[in-house]
Amino acid sequence: MIRRTKLWRIGAALFVLINVAGAGYAAAMGERAHGDVHLVLLAAGAIAYLMARAVAQRRRQETLPPVKQGDERGLEYLQQSVDAMALEVERIGEAQRFNEKLQGERAGNPAKPEIPPPKKEQ
Repeated sequence: MIRRTKLWRIGAALFVLINVAGAGYAAAMGERAHGDVHLVLLAAGAIAYLMARAVAQRRRQETLPPVKQGDERGLEYLQQSVDAMALEVERIGEAQRFNEKLQGERAGNPAKPEIPPPKKEQ
């Protein structure tokens, strides 16, 4: 929130509180005209507070970056990146399996035979 708007909101809230107290005091002392003035000022302060709040909310919404809907090029680039990463991970896995196989042969222990994947039911 912008500092100036925050100060206006605080000032308006204090103005409202002072006028509530003043209206209560005027009512306790039996001064009807004095109380009426505080009620009018109370309404003006409440309106000022609500306006400052609306301005702050509008400014907050204006500062947010707009959301782009349907950015096809960015989505394509992301998909290509994910595909390239998946390919590299598969290559690393193949290299590790090959390395384990070689280490097993060097140690005199042949690599475990690969178990074929289960057949799909038709």
